[in-house]
Amino acid sequence: MQVTKEGSVRVDLVGGTLDLEPIHLILKNVVTLNVATSLKAKVVVKKTNSDFVEIESLDYSSHQKFKASEFSYENLHEVDHFGPLKFVAQILDFFKIHDGVHITLSSGAPAGSGLGGSSAMGVTLFEALAEFSHKEFSKEQTIKIVKAIESRILNQGIAGYQDYHPALYGGVLALKSSLEGVQVEQLYSEELKKYLESHITLIFSGQSRLSGMNNWEMYKSFFDKDKRIINGLEQIARISYEMYEAIKQESYQNLTSLIAQEGEQRVQLFPGINSEKMSLFYDTMKKKLPESGMKVCGAGGGGCFIVTHQQGDKELVKALVGEFNMQELSFCIEKPLE
Repeated sequence: MQVTKEGSVRVDLVGGTLDLEPIHLILKNVVTLNVATSLKAKVVVKKTNSDFVEIESLDYSSHQKFKASEFSYENLHEVDHFGPLKFVAQILDFFKIHDGVHITLSSGAPAGSGLGGSSAMGVTLFEALAEFSHKEFSKEQTIKIVKAIESRILNQGIAGYQDYHPALYGGVLALKSSLEGVQVEQLYSEELKKYLESHITLIFSGQSRLSGMNNWEMYKSFFDKDKRIINGLEQIARISYEMYEAIKQESYQNLTSLIAQEGEQRVQLFPGINSEKMSLFYDTMKKKLPESGMKVCGAGGGGCFIVTHQQGDKELVKALVGEFNMQELSFCIEKPLE
């Protein structure tokens, strides 16, 4: 028996950080917008006759075997027995799969990119193991369980919810705050896809980021009633809702400006969200392309960022990426999943 699954990593457009609970219930009109990309986490689960679990990680260039006896509470939760495969091990343990499988994994994004690659891989693995085990879970159940496991492993405060949805839903998503849970609205259209793909370039700085700690400092400041943090997140919420309304009204010509505004607000709100190298790239780009904008993906401090630009300026942006020894991550926006 073999099960193969793929799940998109996301590019967050606007409204990140607002997806931290219960901040999304406190601020007004909270909506997070992201897209499912052709950069995909991939999982292959094969049944074997062995008395161990074999995990091949393409991200870490590792190939390891674990016996059933190694899936103890101590090894899973108290010591770093599984290393970078701890997330995988805990998902396997949820299904009580401790032997007889070979798993091949890739997250679909560079480590530390800020694109939610580990979260996409987590829900993709969960779906693969559910099918392998002949069990059924709704998308909402899958996200709830995987998010809980990843939050426990990160152990750096609450995890946001936006990273998990694109892998299961595809398309262009509006994740809207609700007391009943996150409401997922599909905004995909061919016109929107073409506009975003032609006006956005995704760039990996080559520098890793640490999102859990960055989010925790902001989270703590919010509930310590830091007015600067509260006001800044209110502005991000306002910009994000304006972009949601612009998409609904098909006013696509306003989108790049709103993404750039959100990026500028984040720089004011979170010192160090742009690394020194990223800031230099931005300053150089603005001199050549004054109408361009920049927004960091995820919590920043490194990782990926998106550049907004006119359709005809894409090649100039690519040339600048080469000058700074960064990497363009070419992608297409995926269609919605059924």
